[in-house]
Amino acid sequence: MSRVAKSPIPLPKGIEVVVSSGQVQVKGAKGALTQALHPDVEVANEGGVLRVGVRRDVPSAWAQAGTARALLSNMVKGCSDGFVRTLDLVGVGYRVQMKGPVLSIAVGYSHPVEMPVPEGLQIETPTQTQVVVRGADRQRVGQMAANIRAVRPPEPYKGKGIRYSNEVVVRKETKKKK
Repeated sequence: MSRVAKSPIPLPKGIEVVVSSGQVQVKGAKGALTQALHPDVEVANEGGVLRVGVRRDVPSAWAQAGTARALLSNMVKGCSDGFVRTLDLVGVGYRVQMKGPVLSIAVGYSHPVEMPVPEGLQIETPTQTQVVVRGADRQRVGQMAANIRAVRPPEPYKGKGIRYSNEVVVRKETKKKK
């Protein structure tokens, strides 16, 4: 039995949840999200609290219920507060800037890497070496941040590259001459 699925999800003020057959819609100040449900999972909105249960008591249904509860919790948090990922560029000459709806990243290649900003996400560049990705959908925010990081992942010898702001890059020592 999933212990995660048994804990209720409190709904903050301003969040509207609609549970229909097979899917859940969450609307809030930061956006609206929809999630399809597994046939063995049922969701009930009980006076400002979401509860997740199962239709039949089997281990696979409880596993799906735990997953659904985690996804719904992320939807509620995303629609009320939103999610943020911050990335830092470390390296001489590494720069990033917004050019309209396109993020331009210059990280030592012969050309700047241009990345279009997907709908539903906001990308800011407070400085030339920092990128902030914001949005209501946790998965899309994390995926966009991972795509930006993949342009030039941090390397272990000098530490150059694009890294998450809370990421610790383990540095290696170079070979020594005898």
